[in-house]
Amino acid sequence: EDEDEDEDEEEDDDAPDEPPPPPVSMSRQRASVSAEAYGSWNQKKPFDPPKHTKTEEQAERLRRILSRSFMFSSLAKADFDVVLLAMKEVSFLPGERIIKEGDDGDFLCLIEEGNPECKKLIDGEEKVVKQCAPGDIFGELALLYNAKLAASVYATDTCVAWQLDRETFNHIVKEAASRQTGKYVDLLEKVTIFFSLDDCQRVQVSDALKSQTFEKDAIVIQQGDEGHDFYIVEEGSLVALKQRDGSEPVEVMQYSAGSYFGELAMLREEPRAASVKVTSDTAKVLSLDRRSFERLLGPLRELLLKKAVEYT
Repeated sequence: EDEDEDEDEEEDDDAPDEPPPPPVSMSRQRASVSAEAYGSWNQKKPFDPPKHTKTEEQAERLRRILSRSFMFSSLAKADFDVVLLAMKEVSFLPGERIIKEGDDGDFLCLIEEGNPECKKLIDGEEKVVKQCAPGDIFGELALLYNAKLAASVYATDTCVAWQLDRETFNHIVKEAASRQTGKYVDLLEKVTIFFSLDDCQRVQVSDALKSQTFEKDAIVIQQGDEGHDFYIVEEGSLVALKQRDGSEPVEVMQYSAGSYFGELAMLREEPRAASVKVTSDTAKVLSLDRRSFERLLGPLRELLLKKAVEYT
């Protein structure tokens, strides 16, 4: 039983951008998420989830981290509590390998502290393809798609993470996670900025998305505010309203499912150039915070800025 005391736009000023070339690829075809045979992992047997005792402080800390991930936030409370109890706290020293590319995935890791690197064997040499940060998850694709680990992960500093075993994942998380992942990946395939990404990259983006629902006439972003999030419309309709020299706001853009907005304020480090208002009865949008936007879409930065010049 583990117990640890460790604490751990702009806006489309007026129009959406065109799809640029993809960033560094971790190309991998999406496999079926059904329970097809893959060794002994899918054999039916009684499920007795592990129980790793935690202090109240640890449990609350972990609960906050899990609730920010789409993979866990949609779980029923009883299932969420089982997952929380099943997660095991682990620590790694700088330079230590956490998972190895090509191995069978036996667990996923949720980072609480540290910034490990994902490395992939390219032309016979391990190259960094992603820098992780607290709140990120890795190893989940091997569990979700019954696949080998797609990359190795190394600690670059002292790293504290929470491990969830394959069996608990399969019994509790997989169905909800695969359903939500598939839904988000399907949506991202229709968004122009993500056309050139492969499925693995789209899954990484979907894992960082946060769903929000707004009522009619709600202001999602306000002209003049700082830009902290990038938005993708999942359902509903919205309009961009721009006010110039104290005049009445003028509609400059309409958004529907698959549209996106909010990228330019973050790219330019400037206030929002327009407000975005809900025009349908309700609207559901997916948001990507600044850190995730820069980490996952950073390679698109120059192309997005170049395209923005055409309509600003």
